[in-house]
Amino acid sequence: MSRFLLTALCLVPLSAAAQAGPLRLRLDTGEAEAALAILDARAGGAVPDSLWTRLEATEGFTRLVAREQSLRRTLSLDDMRAYLGNDSIVARRQQFRRTLEAWRQLPVADAGARALAYLPAGTTLDATIYLLVKPRTNSFVFDVRGRPAIMLYLDPDVAAPAFANTVAHELHHIGLGAACRVAPDTLFADTTQAAAAAREWLSAFGEGLAMLAAAGGPTVHPHQTSPAADRERWDRDMADAPDQMREVERFFLGVLDGKTAGDSVTAAGMEFFGVQGPWYTVGYRMWSTVERRFGRARVVADACHPARLLLDYNQTVAGTPSAPHWSADFSQRLAALLAQRP
Repeated sequence: MSRFLLTALCLVPLSAAAQAGPLRLRLDTGEAEAALAILDARAGGAVPDSLWTRLEATEGFTRLVAREQSLRRTLSLDDMRAYLGNDSIVARRQQFRRTLEAWRQLPVADAGARALAYLPAGTTLDATIYLLVKPRTNSFVFDVRGRPAIMLYLDPDVAAPAFANTVAHELHHIGLGAACRVAPDTLFADTTQAAAAAREWLSAFGEGLAMLAAAGGPTVHPHQTSPAADRERWDRDMADAPDQMREVERFFLGVLDGKTAGDSVTAAGMEFFGVQGPWYTVGYRMWSTVERRFGRARVVADACHPARLLLDYNQTVAGTPSAPHWSADFSQRLAALLAQRP
């Protein structure tokens, strides 16, 4: 094992996760360490070839290149030379280093336990978390069906608790992908393309469930560890739930009626991601409301069948006319999506 891996986070036995399945997490800081060594050398003068060879050989860099190629983009060693040779990046090397030290001290296994608490029993979380110094400042999940990876930009503006929240969020996505891997369309009576597309896009409400899991429960603000601006944006968007729900409902009815099809479905569905759009906010509202009323077990039972979540949510708010809810017509269509094969 590389000396840049935190051995204590590999195959961690967690009593909190024992009932949900094994937790196998690696925190790989090899690429970040190699990049920081280059920045230090750059600050002092020339960078020896051996440091570039070290960077290129890291697993983090290799997988980052593979991810970019999967999106038909390129990332070469020359790109890294240009990025790490930038004076503004060299000047931030101590900020990167402090961030690395702060992030690597956090018990990442605790983030895994939070994710597992909102996943079906028997789910295995097996993933590598890569901390990366790289030209693009985005973070993402990669190769969920193969060797799941969470690839995180080493952002000096992100505090360690917010980093842990992000890890828990992304680990939940990985776990949900593993738990719901069997194609559900083999189970349902309506196997039309429109019904299949609607069921697929209903799973986007998993963003809201990941927010709930990362927070640790409905009594914790999902942006408790975030900057004030992020929390304020979230609160504004949550207050806009009635309008957001109407927009999402129109989207699904358009899909089910065949008015929105093909690439138009993808284009319209992607609009609801935004920074943290309705897939997050409306999803979180439903998951957290259902948990408060019916308990976490109902949330976990709905995790792989989000159409059932929408119906459970409507049942929860039925006695509160002022609460945003799904229309009767849409509810009937959702029930039809859940009807099993005879």
